[in-house]
Amino acid sequence: MTTPPLIVFTDLDGTLLDHETYDWSPAKPVLNDLAERGIPVILTSSKTAPEIAELRSAMALDAWPAICENGAGVMPAGAGELPDRAPYFQLREVLNQVPDALRQHYCGFGDMDASGVAEATGLPLESAEKAALRAFSEPGVWTGTDEDRGAFVAALAALGVTARDGGRFLTLGWGRMKSDAMAEVLAMYGQPPSIALGDAPNDIEMIQNATHGVIIPNPHRAPLSPLQGEAEGRVIREQLAGPEGWAHAVRDISRRYK
Repeated sequence: MTTPPLIVFTDLDGTLLDHETYDWSPAKPVLNDLAERGIPVILTSSKTAPEIAELRSAMALDAWPAICENGAGVMPAGAGELPDRAPYFQLREVLNQVPDALRQHYCGFGDMDASGVAEATGLPLESAEKAALRAFSEPGVWTGTDEDRGAFVAALAALGVTARDGGRFLTLGWGRMKSDAMAEVLAMYGQPPSIALGDAPNDIEMIQNATHGVIIPNPHRAPLSPLQGEAEGRVIREQLAGPEGWAHAVRDISRRYK
């Protein structure tokens, strides 16, 4: 496989996709430019494989792999079979071992029907059904106190499950992160320079491990704390939110690579 001059890893919700409308049209000209230059764009999200497959095709990115469910799975380029859902059902079993006093405050996608997922995500019903087809991880809404949330996360950790704060949800998983999958994809392409863009705590490791890290501001959440690499300028904070900020940052950085 030929090593490209650059590779882009991007979060979706609140980064390449507008937080409220899920629109990505402001990024289209930059995506088209990257495609013409043979620069892979790797969608890297907490979304499921069915969700990402639909978006990847709409964005004309089927030539590249994608990373689903916060790094738990790497989807090959092109259409393919959906991943085995056994790890998800095991995760649900562990979740239900948490004491009821804590468990009652967490409503995961598996606790909702499709209309509930649609309401929680703001997605149309058909898209919400795809969002519910988890294979590795469980997003959910925490409704208890911060103190109980800490106890909930600790109880899960004792059972081997991690909890990460994403753009919208507290997502449970088996410990694999976006940065782990990013390293796997970089190895596939011969370790080219990389850009990683995101807006939420579950993007931090990916942003810090890229050649160029970009924090996209999200007015719907508190800003990320200072990250490794910011002091020397390897990690930057974009001023524009969503796909507008994505396009501005990627256009600026990618111009340095021929």
